[in-house]
Amino acid sequence: MLKRIAAVLALLSTLALAGCGYNDLQRQDEGIKAAWSEVLNQYQRRADLVPNLVNTVKGYAAQEQQVLTEVTNARANVGAIKATPELINDPVAFQKFVQAQNQLQGALSRLLLVAENYPQLKSDALFRDLQSQLEGTENRIAVARNRYIKSVQEYNTTVRQFPTNLTAMLFKMDVKPNFTVADEAAVSAPPKVDFAKPPPATATPSKS
Repeated sequence: MLKRIAAVLALLSTLALAGCGYNDLQRQDEGIKAAWSEVLNQYQRRADLVPNLVNTVKGYAAQEQQVLTEVTNARANVGAIKATPELINDPVAFQKFVQAQNQLQGALSRLLLVAENYPQLKSDALFRDLQSQLEGTENRIAVARNRYIKSVQEYNTTVRQFPTNLTAMLFKMDVKPNFTVADEAAVSAPPKVDFAKPPPATATPSKS
């Protein structure tokens, strides 16, 4: 008899949780984690390209030390932030991570533009391959970020609307930080280098 009562209570509890949006919150939370993992995967892919890209540019433009150092430092700053799953629950840490990634993206854009002054670098097969991989990665980052944005939007809406907001408060499930529109606009477009542009007349290719 007691087992039957316990089973009935368990069933009622399950139905109550389902009805108050608990299952939806859990499903959406897992969706956010999956989307965030893909964002991190693409960010790591970009970071992995940096050393080879820097070394290739250095081979033809070692004098561009400021830009090379900027990229190297930006990559180090990104690596210094531990991108744990908990990061998406901490708005302050999340923002620092996003800023570090934006700095790396900006530094890489400036590094690629340096190639305009070095015709031999632009024609180097390895450089062109790395540049193509980087552009493809930036596109993948934009897609992954967009999926994360939509996942967080769905989850945050559920967290804030009635009556699921009561369930969210009960289980301490807060809204999660998201990429802002300004951030998205800043990094959604991949860095571009116009290989058709003629080099400046004063440019002198060098190789060390």
